[in-house]
Amino acid sequence: MTGRQVYDAVTRFTESPATGAGRRLTLVSAPRDVPHVLYVHLHSAEGAALSEESYGALLALLGEITPVVEALPPDAALADVRGSLRYFGRTAEELADLIRVRALARHGVDCTIGVAANPVLARMVAYDGQRGAVRALSAEPDAVAAFLAGKPAAALHGVGPATARLLGDYGLDSVGRIAAVPLGTLQRILGVSAGRRVYERARGIDPTPVTPNAPARSIGGERRFDRDELDPVRHRRALLSLTDELGARLRGAGQVARSLTLTVRYADRSTTTRTRALPEPTGHTAALTDAAYRMYTALGLQRARVRAVALRAEGLTAAELAAHQLTLDADDDKARRIEEATDRARARFGAGVLGPAAVLGVA
Repeated sequence: MTGRQVYDAVTRFTESPATGAGRRLTLVSAPRDVPHVLYVHLHSAEGAALSEESYGALLALLGEITPVVEALPPDAALADVRGSLRYFGRTAEELADLIRVRALARHGVDCTIGVAANPVLARMVAYDGQRGAVRALSAEPDAVAAFLAGKPAAALHGVGPATARLLGDYGLDSVGRIAAVPLGTLQRILGVSAGRRVYERARGIDPTPVTPNAPARSIGGERRFDRDELDPVRHRRALLSLTDELGARLRGAGQVARSLTLTVRYADRSTTTRTRALPEPTGHTAALTDAAYRMYTALGLQRARVRAVALRAEGLTAAELAAHQLTLDADDDKARRIEEATDRARARFGAGVLGPAAVLGVA
């Protein structure tokens, strides 16, 4: 039996009612034609970024329901509950309700949970409405087609603003219109691999399994705008604030990061996530800022209505174990000396005493 078959089956032991003897093992496969994937998006009570400790506790909560949990830091996770349906005697939607109640009762954290037949649909269902609810989508083809038809192209997971604009140039501005286009046409527009991926997702097809994992060691932060923000200067100022914060936290903990992950959340609740490996492990604010700006520029956000930006420093390791390439760059040496002085001042007088001029509003 394969690992996937193990996840798809529920083990039951039964005994003879008369003697209690004759224990029998029965493997019962849960139905495949019912929604069984949960996309869980977590919200802290104050609306601030979820702490790493709270996120870990909520992943453990999901682990009480199913072992098939895929962490999606900083505030989401996928769970495949196919093997739990018969065990708990509940539908996937009922299990989602149970998770939400436990999260509120134990941790004071609310959830928006999408329930569907695969990860892409579950994610889209979760963002289809107000936060703080359980929403389910039937696995019936007609129901899936009706749900997708009117969605904008950018609502498809993996379709960022640049791809959405390219599709829009060909009149493919909705998922329904994309679904009506032959595969070959999409591949000519987007390329072979990306064209097939968009073709399948526009039809509600996502063969990607939920892969159990552990959240990578990371630290992160988020900046929410007071309103949907169009100004790229304010976007970059938020990123500068985040890299300044992450750099200080890394240096304070004696750690360096191997990569950065940028998440941009838009007005329609869709998101774009990009990860970039750093040239060398670092906790240097200037290096983190350069990487964050490069990822932001590569997104090509022209007139995009941005609701929030989040940044995570990942692949953390002890600073003394990381190699640093020596340079003859006087500016880099000066920036590091300023950083050391700033860290000492913050440690003595508080985190808000010093910071980049643009972030403090004096530039």
